[in-house]
Amino acid sequence: MKLLLPNKVCNRVTDINLAELRKLGISGLMLDLDNTLVRYDSEELDQEFKAWVAQAKAEGFKICLVSNGRPKRVLRFAQLMDIPAVIRAYKPKRSPFLQALRLLSKDAPQVAMIGDQLFTDVLGANRLGIYTILITPLGKKELSTTRLVRKLEQRMLRRFVKKGWLADEVLDQRSGGER
Repeated sequence: MKLLLPNKVCNRVTDINLAELRKLGISGLMLDLDNTLVRYDSEELDQEFKAWVAQAKAEGFKICLVSNGRPKRVLRFAQLMDIPAVIRAYKPKRSPFLQALRLLSKDAPQVAMIGDQLFTDVLGANRLGIYTILITPLGKKELSTTRLVRKLEQRMLRRFVKKGWLADEVLDQRSGGER
């Protein structure tokens, strides 16, 4: 069960404190794409996320997309942000995270995985000892399979709150609807 527990929970990518990550020895970032940086049904990267990625790069963080999304879409956004990408990731498999570590030239303790799903982003990264940050999904539109998994995800989050592993606000953030 602890493999599903994120190290940190934030509402949005832009809420992540890069200085705090640096103090933890983190200098590499793996980013999910759909509903983490870009709404699943959008073809545009909001300026605030583009600026956050640019700031992270300017501060010396190496960044890589790791996505189960459509390959052409993932590559297009990677090119837009001028960062490498692991496509057809099949998260939570280990291999995409290992590939991203190689692209970043980093070891697992030096990297954080940022994503919106427990059973793909958090589970896959935690299995390798990568610091995990769970983000509230940007939108409600998702694949039907993802919508089903979200129900199980909510159960797990409630259990984590009940055990005192996560704050109550996590449930409020994730059930608050579209932003």
